[in-house]
Amino acid sequence: MEKMSSSLAQNVGTDIGKDYLDVALFPAQVIKRFDNTPAGHRALIAWLSSWIVERVVFEATGAYHRHFERALNAAGLAAVKLNPRQARRFAEGIGKLAKTDRIDAMTLARYGHAFQPEPTLIVSQALDEMKQLAAARDALMKIKVATQTRQQTAELPLIKRQLAKTLALTEAQIKAIDEEIAKRADKDPAFKRRAEILDSIPAVAPITAHAMLIHMPELGTLSPAQAASLAGLAPVPRDSGSKNGKRFIRGGRALLRRALYMPMVSAIRWNPDLGAKYQAMVAAGKPKKLAIIAIMRKLIILANALLRDNRSWTPKPA
Repeated sequence: MEKMSSSLAQNVGTDIGKDYLDVALFPAQVIKRFDNTPAGHRALIAWLSSWIVERVVFEATGAYHRHFERALNAAGLAAVKLNPRQARRFAEGIGKLAKTDRIDAMTLARYGHAFQPEPTLIVSQALDEMKQLAAARDALMKIKVATQTRQQTAELPLIKRQLAKTLALTEAQIKAIDEEIAKRADKDPAFKRRAEILDSIPAVAPITAHAMLIHMPELGTLSPAQAASLAGLAPVPRDSGSKNGKRFIRGGRALLRRALYMPMVSAIRWNPDLGAKYQAMVAAGKPKKLAIIAIMRKLIILANALLRDNRSWTPKPA
């Protein structure tokens, strides 16, 4: 069957586990298993060389997919990293309610065939490592906020002392990660230049600039609408007939939004242009949180434009 179908372009779905890769081809409907090891990746790529491969679709699985993705990029194969929620909804849509590794692999291959998704942006190993640091920082920030919340209600001296120690350790770990990201950023001239452009925007500190570039490396190559949508900051309509429902945001880069929220609270105070826009929205009746989200959207669009033009921010003439 493989020999007869090898002249047809194939979409490859890969279900990634800790130990194995289950690989499916569509429309050939061939399924094969490989070890999720460097040797297994080489064997998989060698096997795919006898097929015409349009794209390889897989779900983001953290540590388990990272080396596999690098192997695909090194081999020049178009890789599509899919949000697991998208894959699951597609499976439900085509009636695949059962869930096994082989079924999941074939579902991913069929997704690629049906939607022809664009390949995921190739990320360098250096940027990938900064992404890992940024994800660890985000987890520590959650611990910090939770600890500070518990401190507000703690009564027993022992608990207060433990919370203080936890907070001090967490803050030290966050500082160490920030310093490591900054060190790595300085070693990459292109990344450093892009960070300097973003840092020129009032209220965008180096930490925020690094987070924007790490979580959204596509900045500077997108249209305004694409930038807002990719960040998950574009309002989604909920209209039906004559009813106009409330707009809301969903999807996109959650880590980016969390990294931007507090800096935007500061930007409203220190960036006259953004501050004026925020005050105008609140005065018009928009809830304060939604106004902040709108400012975040404007910041992403501004950052995208500055990086596209390779220029720093300058205040508007009075």
